[in-house]
Amino acid sequence: MPTTVRGREAPTWLWAAPPVLALAVVFLYPLALVVKESLAPGAYAQVFASESFRDALVTTVWLAAAATAGCLVLGFVLALVIAFVPFPGGKAVAKFIDVFLSFPSFLITLALLFLYGTVGMANGVWTDVTGAAEGPFRFLTTPWGVLLAEITYFTPFVMRPLLAAFSQLDTAQLEVASSLGARPLRIVRRVILPEALPALAAGGSLVLVMCLNEFGIVLFTGAKGVTTLPMLVYGKAILESDYAAACVVAVVNVLISVGLYALYRVVSRRAGA
Repeated sequence: MPTTVRGREAPTWLWAAPPVLALAVVFLYPLALVVKESLAPGAYAQVFASESFRDALVTTVWLAAAATAGCLVLGFVLALVIAFVPFPGGKAVAKFIDVFLSFPSFLITLALLFLYGTVGMANGVWTDVTGAAEGPFRFLTTPWGVLLAEITYFTPFVMRPLLAAFSQLDTAQLEVASSLGARPLRIVRRVILPEALPALAAGGSLVLVMCLNEFGIVLFTGAKGVTTLPMLVYGKAILESDYAAACVVAVVNVLISVGLYALYRVVSRRAGA
């Protein structure tokens, strides 16, 4: 509907133009520059033919998928405990999850380094007790260390929508199921899990996209043998000054993320229907 301005009707597009223009300047224009740089002659062929790109793509996908699966399982279990198992401080833990979402990813990685790093607490206790020259905990610089850090950091992103869904669950259903003799695992499987599926889908899709684009965790773990697509962009642009190749990898990363988001919207729309 047209909007009246000083007694005259102004078209709707007039009000939409400023935010669209701001979006174009802040986001679309830099993205267009990246796409334009990636179109340098032979850039795509050179990147796609390189073994480093194929390895980075495989590493990115399997780390993101494994971290998402771990977050879904761990987040579901922890959310169940917080929502349905009374314990002192349960409400404080639930509120802390909201605060945790604002933490930078490198902070969690730094904490894991203090615990399990080469000179971390776990290795220090081991050498003190056994008298060995060095401790056995060296997994943080491997893909498993990156996976642990990502699961640790991203699990609350699954727990938050689950806790919101559990708070809306009718407890009468649980009481009826329990009175009919259903065991806790059966109640979880037949009553709670179906209600949690939309929240699991929302949290899991968010974690998957974030893991695909995660940079700080891989960098701070010091896992030299782990190269993901964001790390490859950094290496090509900063270390090798190959900006065309870096833009090609960045475009591929964006396309994967947007494609996954579009697929999630289609699946969620059909599930809602």
